Amino acid sequence: MGPVTEASTARALLALIRNPLEALPPAVFTEPLVFSKVAGRVSIYICDPTLIHEALVKNADVLGKGDQVRRALGPALGSGLLTADGAHWKWQRQSVASAFRPSSLTALQPAMLDAARQTRDRLLGHQGETVDVGHEMMKTTFDIIVETMMSGGHGIDVERVERSITDYLRPSGWTFALGVVGAPDWTPYPGRQRAMRAVEFLRSSLMSVLEERRRNPSDRQDLVSMLISASDPETGRMMTDVEIIDNLMTFITAGHETTALGLAWTFDLLARNPECEARLLAEIEEVTRGGEVRPEHIGEFNYTRQVFSEAMRLYPPAPIITRTALKDFKLGDYLVPEGTVMFVPIYAVHHHAAIWNEPEKFDPDRFLTDATKARHRYAYMPFGAGPRVCIGNAFAVMEAVAVLAVILQKLRLRTDGITPEPLMKVTLRPKTSLKMKVASA
Repeated sequence: MGPVTEASTARALLALIRNPLEALPPAVFTEPLVFSKVAGRVSIYICDPTLIHEALVKNADVLGKGDQVRRALGPALGSGLLTADGAHWKWQRQSVASAFRPSSLTALQPAMLDAARQTRDRLLGHQGETVDVGHEMMKTTFDIIVETMMSGGHGIDVERVERSITDYLRPSGWTFALGVVGAPDWTPYPGRQRAMRAVEFLRSSLMSVLEERRRNPSDRQDLVSMLISASDPETGRMMTDVEIIDNLMTFITAGHETTALGLAWTFDLLARNPECEARLLAEIEEVTRGGEVRPEHIGEFNYTRQVFSEAMRLYPPAPIITRTALKDFKLGDYLVPEGTVMFVPIYAVHHHAAIWNEPEKFDPDRFLTDATKARHRYAYMPFGAGPRVCIGNAFAVMEAVAVLAVILQKLRLRTDGITPEPLMKVTLRPKTSLKMKVASA
């Protein structure tokens, strides 16, 4: 049997509330499989890539998202693509798949570059000043997803959306902790009322977008149009307005938040690793020959892509996957009983001593083609794994490469030297705002 850890319930719950990363059993960074007992319940942490593949791919049909995800994200995302299970998940995913095909994504590159240039020009106006890089990236990726997926979004209040997402995620540790002890959904906790007000604002904002689109249909086949016209191939039924909002919420919140965080961590890591930054700058110069970054350049920024990939290894935006066994199944040498909660601690897998050489070191060459081919496919999972892998993964990487190239061509972001501590609030955020000084190129 794998290592078994039993933590005191009080200590485990306090860690979950403070920062769920601290609640991970230490053995997840060195062992392939860890069994943990908290509040009398046994959970399984799957850290070996082969076992991850066996669970999330081979046994995908017997795994559900589970109560943890429902409690944390259900109030905001309803039964959208991220939270739904079974046939309801499958037909929703099929209905939006064409928006994320390579040909569709290529057509979105000009909008990505335009948003990146707006951020670059805004930052150039703050040379010598300190800016909140996380906030700047949130605004950038939000502008991109609203323009590309919602055809402009009809004047959504970007600043308030960002605050509302933060307000909703801030008390998420409480939802995890209360779920562990089986407390009812209505249990009050600090920040709950503010979180619910944030959800109300976000969903009502998107409902306004939907109502406007219904009044003035668009010829553009964006995400909103796809959701309005989607029909279940089994029953022929269309999505209700609530289901459309569930999915718009999923893409607006999860879609822009994760990429923005990946970019913020990347800028910080580059500032701490000047030799890597120099290689990236040389690549931008070589590809663009000093001219503007154009859509055809994005696919040529290979080292830039490696840098972003390595940043997401060290700081995976979605650091833990949760699943619940819908029936008994075999995992390796063990029989997993129905109802067992399983965690794939992506953060731990990405820092695992048996998988990575010097796992805490920032080394973009880990993502050279030969190095990537030599690794198990499930050693690296910034976008999840199996059938539930993030549908927007290619969109996110393309967007990130475009933003990095455009911004770093004209300016530099300098760190204050303090290494930020990662804090899990569903996504992996810096514990304190990531402040960096803007300098000219």
